[in-house]
Amino acid sequence: MQTAAEAVQDHRLTLSEVLQALVAEGLVPKADADKLVADRRLHRGDHHPIVVIADQKWRSLKPPHKVLFLEWLAEWLARQTGMEYFHIDPLKINFSAVTEVMSSHYAARFKILPVAVNTREVVIATCEPYVKDWEKELKQILRLEIRRVIANPLDISRYQVEFYNLAKSVKGASQKGEQRTGIGNFEQLVEIGKTNKQLDANDQHIVHVVDWLWQYAFDQRASDIHMEPRRDAGEVRFRIDGVLHPVYQIPMAVMSAMTSRIKILGRMDVVEKRRPQDGRIKTRTAEGEDVELRLSTLPTAFGEKLVMRIFDPEVIVKDFAELGFSEDDKTRWKQMTGQPNGIVLVTGPTGSGKTTTLYSTLKTLATPEVNVCTIEDPIEMIEPAFNQMQVQQSIELGFAEGVRALMRQDPDIIMVGEIRDVQTAEMAVQAALTGHLVLSTLHTNDSASAITRLLELGVPAYLLNSTILGVMAQRLVRTLCKHCKEKVAYEPGREGDLSWEEFVAPWKAKRPAHVYRPVGCLECRNTGYSGRIGLYEILLLSSEVKRLVNSEADVAKIRDQAYKEGMKPLRISGAMKVAMGLTTLEEVLKVAPPPGQA
Repeated sequence: MQTAAEAVQDHRLTLSEVLQALVAEGLVPKADADKLVADRRLHRGDHHPIVVIADQKWRSLKPPHKVLFLEWLAEWLARQTGMEYFHIDPLKINFSAVTEVMSSHYAARFKILPVAVNTREVVIATCEPYVKDWEKELKQILRLEIRRVIANPLDISRYQVEFYNLAKSVKGASQKGEQRTGIGNFEQLVEIGKTNKQLDANDQHIVHVVDWLWQYAFDQRASDIHMEPRRDAGEVRFRIDGVLHPVYQIPMAVMSAMTSRIKILGRMDVVEKRRPQDGRIKTRTAEGEDVELRLSTLPTAFGEKLVMRIFDPEVIVKDFAELGFSEDDKTRWKQMTGQPNGIVLVTGPTGSGKTTTLYSTLKTLATPEVNVCTIEDPIEMIEPAFNQMQVQQSIELGFAEGVRALMRQDPDIIMVGEIRDVQTAEMAVQAALTGHLVLSTLHTNDSASAITRLLELGVPAYLLNSTILGVMAQRLVRTLCKHCKEKVAYEPGREGDLSWEEFVAPWKAKRPAHVYRPVGCLECRNTGYSGRIGLYEILLLSSEVKRLVNSEADVAKIRDQAYKEGMKPLRISGAMKVAMGLTTLEEVLKVAPPPGQA
């Protein structure tokens, strides 16, 4: 971009020199560039040149004529100046360490941000490749090598504020409570000369750190926040698309105060740290959208662990296609849930999306003409269209007692959170026999196993045949990022240990010529995946299947009969989504058991 002589002198990038380079490379028309320079002279503003250019939303003159957005321009600038490009991902940066490298005032003055530090070097992000006068000075102070990288200017300004404010809050809170309180910590360590002061949960530093944690989790599309006490420091992890990511380590005194603040907001007993507790908080994102957090605490060896599950209310307005239902799945599911009475079961392990499926279904069924009642433990999402009741074991209000109470409430549809014992199963059967539609969940590996599970609990076979309409087993798989997935010719062995024929045997599902593989980009945080979708196996209780449901029921025979009648196993549901380019064989193999071996 500059000649060697010009680049020697420190200077900030100008709009005209960046535009000249873009015009010279044949990316931008000269007329547009000249007009923008003239306009900016009239309306001066302290914006970085590539931010100004990105605001124009110009398309590149070179194929494939992509929009010149800010991140692309930052990468282009790095190539032009022969520097490395660096995308600032807060999940991968140790805030405490990098903010010790320089003061926030120094970082703001030179528009730089430390992003990594080790015993040998410091990596500094900048958006001004020709401003170098700080480099020599910093090298002498730190006695470390300096490696400069180019980053998006808006990210640098944003994270300058966030990183330093967060580090300041954590540091400020730590200084107020020099040692953790030790309450609930079974490995008590007493250090002579140290105070044993507890932090105030309402301290402004703590309030700021908690607010940041929530907003950060919402930005990163996290489904759960884990705050885990350890011996020396507490660890914060986010679950994103089903995978846990370490986020930050926080001093134990600060984590203890954060847990107390969240418990206060969730109307939980702050003093009680010896027994597990549940709570809930309703909050709003920066964009003003409502979000519900379900809280759960657990006493551990080093103190109280807190898990917050994040519920997005938008989830229950998703249609069945968005959840991953094929047309055949949708037809079979509506055939079951459209009946006036009977039992519909959803099975699968924890975190397989059972609740989302049930809520989405109830939302479509909850018209003004029907009374929808639920008994849950705990209530996952508050929905005004339903009458929701929570299990309260302390007053002996379990699922069975809840169903008994709901039966006197003139319900049309009853949702039971989970069938765990014979009493609940019997009450669900009674509700179905007396003309109600009952939806519930069960923990089994596949749909056929749900029938034998109920028989094992002690429900007579004739009652199951009279009431069960069908069972659906489900799993969640990560979906490929649509921005970066790559089409490749299918080669057995590369996409997993099994060939396609082995993978779908004995189903003769057509082998695709091409599949897609994950690549990784900024949109998916370089994971190659973004979001999740369901795999479904739907068993309808036909007259033939009912003949097999008896006291000596064989799960393999029930499964085989269901296959003959058109039930697709989870593996085949996954294979169809692989062939559609939505996910990969590796993802399906992780969650879906081989047909007949669930």
